[in-house]
Amino acid sequence: MMPGIKLGLGLVGAVGATLLGIAMISKFQLPPLDVVQRGYRGTAMQVNYNEKQLATYLAENKVPASLPAVPAAGPKAAAVYKNVQVLGDLSVGQFTRLMVSLTNWVSPKQGCAYCHNTNNMAEDNLYTKIVSRRMIQMTQHINADWQPHVQQTGVTCYTCHRGNPVPNNIWFNDPGPRASGGVFMAAVGGSAGKNYASGSVGDASLPYDPFTPFLENDHSIRVQGEEALPGANRHSIKEAEWTFALMNYFGNSLGVNCTYCHNSRAFSDWSQSSPAKVVAWHGIRMTRDLNADYLKQLSNAWPVNRLGPTGDSPKLACATCHQGVYKPLYGVSMVKDFPELRQPGSEAGLRYLNASWTPATPMDPAKPAE
Repeated sequence: MMPGIKLGLGLVGAVGATLLGIAMISKFQLPPLDVVQRGYRGTAMQVNYNEKQLATYLAENKVPASLPAVPAAGPKAAAVYKNVQVLGDLSVGQFTRLMVSLTNWVSPKQGCAYCHNTNNMAEDNLYTKIVSRRMIQMTQHINADWQPHVQQTGVTCYTCHRGNPVPNNIWFNDPGPRASGGVFMAAVGGSAGKNYASGSVGDASLPYDPFTPFLENDHSIRVQGEEALPGANRHSIKEAEWTFALMNYFGNSLGVNCTYCHNSRAFSDWSQSSPAKVVAWHGIRMTRDLNADYLKQLSNAWPVNRLGPTGDSPKLACATCHQGVYKPLYGVSMVKDFPELRQPGSEAGLRYLNASWTPATPMDPAKPAE
């Protein structure tokens, strides 16, 4: 090889190595770290927080002011307005206050026209109105039926949207390297879906899609075998990698490490674990419920550009609400000012699932490799 070519290749290699080093360093959290003790000293029972990140999260989790409450007196919204399927039992004043609040929480730039035909507010010709109606029901369902997870703090539309029409941190079924990238990426994908850059697992060498098996399907998360020898015991290192990918996502979503929920000496022992582990257990099941009964049921409502690469609906996970902090909005309750979002949701909103269009049959997502 000619000296000039060798020199050029060497420079390219050096530059590439430097850029790779910078990218790797940027993934690490530099000191100082704030340490919160969650158990006996010397047992690794502590949660680490990055002070620089905390300042950013505090700024991002400011709660907007609520509009003043209005009386329940006067005519009901359903008697005054047409096609009010979900909130018709509110007074006109309460209904208007909530609609203005929803606009501020979800589409402050687009205004009412994001969901409504302003020439005929009763029409359902915009998909955003169909979706938002179902999301109001979902919010009511969370506050009424999932208190083991959200407690009395509850949620509002702002918990996820934060002023964005489409919430951050939604997810889709990921076809991964098996479906694209040629023979090489398909071969890489054969190793339990690892070595595939995915932000869902912090770009770690872990399976790239922990959502489909665990937060859409109910694949077993626990991987600790109860038998010493193979046979009926199907738990394996591969399954442990899938579980660790999910736990990695949990930690990043809440800005915590393992000992926020687990006891470092006995991860599987519930009696020695933090109460947060029970809350998380309910949160996993709540997420599956919401994805199955609300978001996936809107399959035919979304336009093509809002669907995932496999044609599936957008779905939620822990980071959609938490957005990097251990409690969404650091535990400030917005729903206390909107009791109408606490009541059990009316299923009247399902009337849009009629003969004109019906939910698509969900596809069978891939399961973790055995």
